[in-house]
Amino acid sequence: MINRRSFARFAAAAGLAGAAAPFITEASTRATSRELPLIRPRALREGDTVGLVLPASMEFDTHEIEMAREQLEALGFQVRVGQNAVNRHGYFAGTDRERSADVNAMFADPAIDGIFCYTGGWGTPRILPFLDYEMIRRNPKVIIGFSDITALINVIHQRTGLVTFHGPVASTNFEPYSLANMRRVIMSSEPIGTLTNPPKRETELVQRRYRTWTLRGGTASGRVVGGNLTLMAALMGTPYEIDTSNAILFLEDVREAIYRVDRMLTQLAQGGSFERIAGVAFGFCSDCPAERASFSLEQVLEDHFGRLGVPVFAGLAFGHIEQKLTLPIGMNCTIDADAGTVTIAEAAVVAPVTSRI
Repeated sequence: MINRRSFARFAAAAGLAGAAAPFITEASTRATSRELPLIRPRALREGDTVGLVLPASMEFDTHEIEMAREQLEALGFQVRVGQNAVNRHGYFAGTDRERSADVNAMFADPAIDGIFCYTGGWGTPRILPFLDYEMIRRNPKVIIGFSDITALINVIHQRTGLVTFHGPVASTNFEPYSLANMRRVIMSSEPIGTLTNPPKRETELVQRRYRTWTLRGGTASGRVVGGNLTLMAALMGTPYEIDTSNAILFLEDVREAIYRVDRMLTQLAQGGSFERIAGVAFGFCSDCPAERASFSLEQVLEDHFGRLGVPVFAGLAFGHIEQKLTLPIGMNCTIDADAGTVTIAEAAVVAPVTSRI
């Protein structure tokens, strides 16, 4: 996964002003998924054709894209790589128009059954004005990714009602826990059930990694929304701001100083994102060490979430970690902040209408 913070050193060389495409502004009111019927895509199955797209950062080593294709093929899929996947425009995988064109094309093509994002990095908010949301609504299919892809999957859901998926990108290492959970969510039309963190290792007396902790106990139900904290904050005040009303807010991040986590949570709080949430499930802030004279992450989370009066827990296994859950954006879920679990009583995908002969 390309670190968002690494982009700054490329900006001058890339010519940021020259790389920027004209932005489209929207004067219309913000659409919310609560106004739209929920659309569940068809479950993926082995033999399906999936698209591989780069909606954000470019990949310096195109052999890595080929390896991602091979990984998806090893999962039993046929793979079609986006037309602009190997393009380079500054630090992006092509211009905003080119990257959005690949996403639109994969949804429009009836031969494509699902879409995997190759990686995140930075760039998906820039393509949001160029997506054909009505066409996407008419052609529902699985789309999955995390990190910068948070903007893409939340806004697609919010503008269309389509359930999207916060889960592994194609460049990730599909280790057994992540793979099993992804298959459970996007390749099975059975109810998802209760999602839990990886069990402790055989060499551990107690759980040492992937521990959850309770900030405020209790259970709560609501829509799954969120993902990467930085992207949530980046969408504030835009036509694509994520609607958190009556939702369970899932947040995580990577390589952020604690004061920046505090700053982004403050932005969300002052922007009203916490006013009507039903509960919070924070994941991890991976590689986010506290500096001298700093608050700890636990203190910052307690300061922001402890006062909300809703169930909150932290340490859920999703996002920028090796072993990760796949979360269906838009599906109703119930969190148990004491047990550190998420339960989704229904399937996020529907069974194929016909069987292959």
